[in-house]
Formats: sequence, C-alpha cells, structure tokens
Amino acid sequence: MTVPHSLTRVRDTARELAWLFKGIMGENAYQAYLDHHERTHAGGRPMTEREFWRDKTDRQDANPEGRCC
Repeated sequence: MTVPHSLTRVRDTARELAWLFKGIMGENAYQAYLDHHERTHAGGRPMTEREFWRDKTDRQDANPEGRCC
C-alpha cells in the first residue's frame, strides 16, 4: 500500500517543524553533543544526559549571555 503524496508531504513538513522547534528550544543539544563527542573524542566516555544538562546549566550560570531569564 502506498501513501498518497500529500500525506507524505504533511509528514515530512511535520518532522521538519519538530526538528526546528527542538533546535530553538535546545532540546537537541544533547544529541549534538553526542555527535560531536563521537567525532572528536573517540573511545572516551561521553557525559550522561543528566551530567550534560547540569554542566550546560552551570556554564550558563557562570557566564550569562543575553538570556531573557
């Protein structure tokens, strides 16, 4: 069974919007970190997601940069 072209287009658009929203909200930051770590620190243990967000928050608190809140 094939999916009509219009449904495929709607699905693809929804995925693109979700990706954009996650990027704006910073939700994909951990995945970006993992991708970078894999490329540049092969063999090393990456931070857990919890460690990553704690580190990111600590760095933002220590070096505030034009955040609204």
